[in-house]
Amino acid sequence: YHPAPLSEKTPTDTFVVEISALYKLPVNYSIASGDEKGYFIIHSSNGIVRTNKNLELEDFPVNFKVRATDSSNAAIFNEVEVRVEVIDENNFPPVFPSSLLEERLPEHSPATPIVQLKAQDNDTGRNGFLTYGILNRHGLKFRINETTGILYSTAPFDYEEEPTEYQVVVYAEDDGIPEKKRGYCTVVIKITD
Repeated sequence: YHPAPLSEKTPTDTFVVEISALYKLPVNYSIASGDEKGYFIIHSSNGIVRTNKNLELEDFPVNFKVRATDSSNAAIFNEVEVRVEVIDENNFPPVFPSSLLEERLPEHSPATPIVQLKAQDNDTGRNGFLTYGILNRHGLKFRINETTGILYSTAPFDYEEEPTEYQVVVYAEDDGIPEKKRGYCTVVIKITD
């Protein structure tokens, strides 16, 4: 048996899996071995395994054996292995050091890097792996390197012809499980004469 992975935040008494032995007489189910820390409990007559306490990510995966025993003769039994995995919950969203930045860009600058944005995510692994993007595109006048977080202009600006201020909303998104989380930063770009 290999049930769906559980979240590290799974509450006590959550259904994990139902073990079913084919036998002509009633059987008693028990956890025979492998669950030394007592994470699971099994109902002796219906074979339903539930969580017995909070799950500690570092103890998993856990492989334990469930025994089905003939209810009238303890010498007649069979065992099956159950493998339970726990996934690291995406606990934290990415956070920028400041939610608002102001940058100046001289008019007629060729396509150029403006600022490097860097968000922090306190999760580990893929839950802390960040990519960057722009929420509002402003006629594609700006782009961001999704890996490095460097914000670029894509063409020169003309102070007299165009708006002199742009608000570019940048996001950092983690690769979290079960859901991705985002943090935001607004970069106000002032075009200077």
